[in-house]
Amino acid sequence: MGFKSGFVTIIGRPNTGKSTLLNLLTGEKIAIMSDKPQTTRHAIRTIVGTDAYQAVFVDTPGMHKPRNRLGEYMMTSALNALQDVEAVIWMVEATDPKPGPGDMHILELLIKSGKPIILLINKIDRIGREALLPIMEAYSRLHPFAAIIPVCALRKETRDHVMREVEKLLPEGERYFPEDTLTDQPERVLVQEMIREKILQLMSDEVPHGTGVEVFSYKVNPNNNVLEIDANIYCEKDSHKGILIGKGGSMLKRIGSLARADIEKLVDRKVYLRVWVKVREDWRDNDNVLNELGYK
Repeated sequence: MGFKSGFVTIIGRPNTGKSTLLNLLTGEKIAIMSDKPQTTRHAIRTIVGTDAYQAVFVDTPGMHKPRNRLGEYMMTSALNALQDVEAVIWMVEATDPKPGPGDMHILELLIKSGKPIILLINKIDRIGREALLPIMEAYSRLHPFAAIIPVCALRKETRDHVMREVEKLLPEGERYFPEDTLTDQPERVLVQEMIREKILQLMSDEVPHGTGVEVFSYKVNPNNNVLEIDANIYCEKDSHKGILIGKGGSMLKRIGSLARADIEKLVDRKVYLRVWVKVREDWRDNDNVLNELGYK
């Protein structure tokens, strides 16, 4: 057998653990994570390879009913990720005893795509063993999946289970990316996402979903080799701006400090990060602002 390569899309409802799985497979933190739905907004590609294969995984925004132009972009991004791939990983939650309407809608789209489907039943650590078998049986009656794998995306052994099944579905082919490549995302985009992750982790439910991040300056100072980054956080209300800044700027400082620590790990150099908060009403329905923020 020759070298194998191909693209694999990870898809599912919001908050099923897609980004957690992607980071586990890659072995590095590429996709941002939080416990809030719709954390992922972009289709993010990461590359996992050995001497025998190279798999390019595409993490997608959670499938949901769009409520604005940003939501429409996210759904288009997720659906486009079903094209020109060799297989699909469909993630569902073990905490749901049976497939719901949202799951059935996704399955219809996946079947229509004609791609082999690996079903991952995630978060098995949250249910008893006796509850797992009926869930697997319920899904097995819906479609002849390429594999059904009960997993916890937080556990290291999950990686080997998933990659074994993925390798079976990859065709023979050349590498798409150099061996040491982890992702096709520019560093600037990853930085924007890391800042937004801290907002998601620190803010209440209403505020973070109405925020977007733009890195408008990204350069290395030749005098001290420090990466200097300037970024805007956009929100939709003056009240949200006050919450994001916090008393005496305390919240904004906390967001910046936590983001800077992750960015320094990513770029492997000292970072000087400056962050501002600006109000742009209804930016999630403004095509010009969405384009500025990279949602094209």
